[in-house]
Amino acid sequence: MQMIDILMRKRNGAELTDAELKFVIDEYTANKIPDYQMSAFLMAIYFQDMTVAERANLTNAFMHSGDVLDLTDIPGIKVDKHSTGGVGDKTSLPLAPMVAALGIPVPMISGRGLGHTGGTLDKLEAIPGFRVDLSETEFKQQIKTLGLAIIGATGQIAPADKKIYALRDVTATVDSIPLIASSIMSKKLATGNDALVLDIKTGAGAFMKTLDQARELAQALIEIGHTAGKQVEAVISDMNQPLGLQIGNTLEIIETIEMLKGRGPADLVELCLTLGAKMVVMGGKANDETDARAMLAKTLVDGTALAKFKAMIVAQGGEPAVIDDYQLMPTAKYQTDILANRDGVVATMQADAFGVVSMRLGGGRQQKDDQLDYAVGITLHKKIGDAVANGESLLTIHSNQADVTDIVAYLTAHIEIADTASVPSLIHETL
Repeated sequence: MQMIDILMRKRNGAELTDAELKFVIDEYTANKIPDYQMSAFLMAIYFQDMTVAERANLTNAFMHSGDVLDLTDIPGIKVDKHSTGGVGDKTSLPLAPMVAALGIPVPMISGRGLGHTGGTLDKLEAIPGFRVDLSETEFKQQIKTLGLAIIGATGQIAPADKKIYALRDVTATVDSIPLIASSIMSKKLATGNDALVLDIKTGAGAFMKTLDQARELAQALIEIGHTAGKQVEAVISDMNQPLGLQIGNTLEIIETIEMLKGRGPADLVELCLTLGAKMVVMGGKANDETDARAMLAKTLVDGTALAKFKAMIVAQGGEPAVIDDYQLMPTAKYQTDILANRDGVVATMQADAFGVVSMRLGGGRQQKDDQLDYAVGITLHKKIGDAVANGESLLTIHSNQADVTDIVAYLTAHIEIADTASVPSLIHETL
C-alpha cells in the first residue's frame, strides 16, 4: 500500500477502505508519512468530504492509535456529555454531579480552553489543589467508588488525532465536518462510555455560526456513534450571547456552586435539565425526559448534586471549603462596571466579544502554553431582552490591571441597547 496511491484516490473522490484509512493513520503516527503528504490528504478530505462509512473508519483508526479505556467492570450504563464550546459554558460542571447523584456513572474526559472559548479543566484548576491529571487506574477507581470524575486526556488517548489536529491548525483544514467529527468522537469512544449527549453550539460565539452547520455536525457525530454501537443524541443550543452570568475560571466555579445550591441562572439551569434529561433516560433511570427533568431538579433542591460535586473535589485533591468560601479561590483586584448610556432593552451581547475580552484579561489562552489568571473575567447583570435604565450597570469587569479603558471600549461596541429586542431561543432543536 502506498500513500501516493491513497492520496490520488481521495483527490479524485473515491471512497477509501477501512484498511487504507488505518494504513494512513498508523503510518503517520509512526512518523513514516511526512507532514506534506498528510497535509495533502487533509485537504483532499476537505474538498471531497467523506461517506458515513469513511468517517466511522477514520474515527476508529484515530481511536485505536492509542489506549482505549475498558469500563465494562464498572456497573451501570456509563454516560458522557460533550460540548463544542462557547463563552460562559460551564455546563459540564453542574451537570455531571446532577446526573451522578441519580446513580448514573459519569466518566468525563474534558479539555482546556484555547482562544475565546473556556475549558472545563481550567475552571476546575481554579479550585486550590484540584488534580485533573489522574492516571487511568485512579480514574476508573474513582468512577467505581464515586460515580463521577472529570479529568484531562492522557497522551495515549487518540494520539493520532492530537498530532493531526496540530497539522490541521496550520493547513486551513480545521473547519471540515468529517475531520471535526472524527476528532471529537475518537476521544469520546476511547473513554469507554456507553452513551453520549452532544451539546452543539451555534451563533456568534460558537464554532458553527449557522444552524445548518450545527445540524450537519450533529448528524455526523450521531452517525459515527451509532455505527460504533453507542447511544448518541444531540441538542443544538444558542451561543449568540454568553451562557449564564459569569465568564472566567473562578467566576464560573462560583456560578456552578451557586447553581448546585439552587440559585443558578435560568438559562444554565434549563440547558442542564435538557441535556441531563437525555442522559438520565439513556442511563436507564427514567422512562421519559419529563420524569428525568423532575429527578434532576430534585438534586438541586435536596443537596445531593452539591454533595457529589464536593465529594469529587475531595477525591481529586481539591479544597472542599471553596463550597462555602469563594475567597479561597483566586480573586481579582479591580472591578469596573460598564453602565447603560440610555433607557431601553438589551438587544445584543455578542458572545465572541466577551470571550475575547476574557482572554485579553488573562483568563484564556492565545497560545497553548499561556499561563492563565484564574481570577479575571466578567459578571453580567443583564442579558438580551432585559430592560435597562440609563446609568444602570450592564456588567462588571474583574481584572488584575487597573486600566481597562480599551476593554471597556471594545465591549461597549459589542453591546446594543434598543427600544425592542429579539431574544434568541436557548434550545434550537434536538436530534
